[in-house]
Formats: sequence, C-alpha cells, structure tokens
Amino acid sequence: MSNTAETRSDKPERPEEPERPGKSERPEKSERPDTRADDGMLAEQLLRLTRRLHRAQKRQLEPIGITPGQARLLRVVARFSLPDGTSPRMTDLARSLEVVPRAVTTLVDALEEQGRVRRVPDPANRRVIRIELTDTGRTTLGDLRSARRDAVEDILAPLTTVQRKQLGGLVSTLIDGGTYPC
Repeated sequence: MSNTAETRSDKPERPEEPERPGKSERPEKSERPDTRADDGMLAEQLLRLTRRLHRAQKRQLEPIGITPGQARLLRVVARFSLPDGTSPRMTDLARSLEVVPRAVTTLVDALEEQGRVRRVPDPANRRVIRIELTDTGRTTLGDLRSARRDAVEDILAPLTTVQRKQLGGLVSTLIDGGTYPC
C-alpha cells in the first residue's frame, strides 16, 4: 500500500499550463473584479439619465406647442435642406429617423397644420413630394435650440465646466465607438 501512495505522490497532479502571452500581467480570476454588476448599474443609470433628459426636454417643448417627434423631424428637414433649395423627400426623412414612412406622414401632417412645414412637388418628378421648412418652421427651430439648451442645463447644473468636458469626451467615445447607429 505504501508503494501505491509513493507512486501517486511522485506524479504531478496536472501538467503545468504553458505560459500564455500576457497571462502574468492579468490578475488571477479570483482577484479580478466582477464588472458585470457595475456595468449593469451603469446601464441602468444611463437609462435613468436618458429618461430624465427626455422629460426635461418635453417640459421645455410644451410652451412651443410641439412634440419631441415633431421637433426631431424639423431638425432633420433643416439638416437635409440643401443650399440649392432642394428639400428632402418623405422617404429620406423616414430613413433618417429610422421609422416607417407612415410615421413621417403623421408628423408632417401635424407640422403642416401648424404652418411649420409644407409639402412641395418635386420639379423633376411630379410623383415625388418634398418637405420644406416655412418661416414659422425656421423660427421654431431657433426656439427648439433654446429649449434643448435649457433642458440640458437643468440636467448638467451640478457639474463643473471640467466635469462637463470630461462627460462630453466620454459620451463621444461611446457614440463613436459603438456598433449601432444612434
């Protein structure tokens, strides 16, 4: 029996694992913090912050008489409008907003009723309808910029200038490094 015990003790329990590059630089598994819980909390905080920003912006938009969706459509129409006077088509707007064309129709109907946009026929193709801003729509865009700044100021008020710059850099990194379009 002692023979068997000696034989067992002479054999290594497991062959040594070959050293992998960078392995010695990493902490042992038991020493590594579990970042999944921290990441989950961070994700929840980002969602709460996003909801808070949306509520603040919605409060700022109420006096203007426009919904967040309508505000977004106005911004997209302004961005797509070219210096030569060419305005975006409904399909361009739907693609940019990442919504179905029917949703754009509903938004355009409301904004047209308010006098902020108008439908105009495409001079090259009568079947195509383009959407352009009216003077009232351009004025509304200025009001929207102010409302957005006020909403963001409400949220960022506790931060110093340095902290705001740091946050801006971090958010830019997340947006630019993401795999999903924003």
